[in-house]
Amino acid sequence: MAGALSFSLVAGEASGDLLAGLLLGGMRQKWPDMQSSGIGGLLMEAQGFEPWWPYEKLAVRGYVEVLRHYREIVGIRRQLRDRLLANPPSAFIGVDAPDFNLDLERDLKGAGIPAVHFVCPSIWAWRADRVEKIRQSVDHVLCIFPFEEALLAQHGIAATYVGHPLAQTIPDEVDRTAARTALGLPQDATVVALLPGSRSSEIEYLARRFLQAAQRMAQRQPGLHFVLPAMPVLRARIDEILKEVGPVPNLLLLNGQSHAALAACDVTLIASGTATLEAALFKRPMVIAYNMNWLSWQIMQRKKLQPWVGLPNILSQDFVVPELLQDAASPDAMAYEVLQWLDHPAAMSDVQQRFAALHDSLRRDTPALAAHAIEKVLAR
Repeated sequence: MAGALSFSLVAGEASGDLLAGLLLGGMRQKWPDMQSSGIGGLLMEAQGFEPWWPYEKLAVRGYVEVLRHYREIVGIRRQLRDRLLANPPSAFIGVDAPDFNLDLERDLKGAGIPAVHFVCPSIWAWRADRVEKIRQSVDHVLCIFPFEEALLAQHGIAATYVGHPLAQTIPDEVDRTAARTALGLPQDATVVALLPGSRSSEIEYLARRFLQAAQRMAQRQPGLHFVLPAMPVLRARIDEILKEVGPVPNLLLLNGQSHAALAACDVTLIASGTATLEAALFKRPMVIAYNMNWLSWQIMQRKKLQPWVGLPNILSQDFVVPELLQDAASPDAMAYEVLQWLDHPAAMSDVQQRFAALHDSLRRDTPALAAHAIEKVLAR
């Protein structure tokens, strides 16, 4: 039977491609001859995955932004659903992207195809009303945070805590010297990583602000170096914005390589999202910033259950790093908060210790645990 197993996966953005690539590695250890296909990216392809659509088709954030792409996204989901119903896989695995995946999983589960969701939707942070939809849509949830398994069990949803894959792949101590050598950065420089996001909508709303913040930092503290990892498909747009903004001293633009940037930097200015947890696992002090369409922001505010939006703060249940959201995410405010970290090394050391404890709590053999949980779903 092992040789006949086939899996369909959907990852909807860069972070999902990363998580799914790690998951597929663990699954291939258990089922060397398995086949996998669906929607994904290069990291999934490296594990033998066949992409029918690139994940960039789904990488849209915010209610209003999604509306602009609604027809195309719904069309892709319909085509994928029909294709899977006509040729059912052994199981479907939706990787995050709940707005896309839950409806698809519900249809597939209703047709008898086992549906697994990897990364519990953040019902503990916002949109608690999603619980019933999760129960209807999936057979099993693979949770990346320790408290989620018991929370889902309270609602009758089968789940397994598998740890966060990045906690296993990112080492406890990252070699900053090697990272700077690889990127050609001076070893004695103070380096700020600028991570305005991996979606086109994030680049439109954040890149200009981040670059302007870097200009202000450079004015106040000459000699700073900046590194900005850009998704290759968004590089041209970032170049255009940079021309509009004007030169940023000592700015290094990278094609991808966000982990190299985090490894090399002293502090990061970063968009809210999965990348903030990656920065915490790299033990990097950060300033979290976000700005989006005004209407999308109003809708999200009404559905929010906690005072924090950044994952390091949510997991710590405390404002361990600053959050500058919507109108507060001004270039001046962002520059000020980043320089505050650099001016207070004791605070940097303290947050690094907190991030080390967080890293330890999330470390499990995620690929193996996830593959084992999927095996049990198949057995049922």
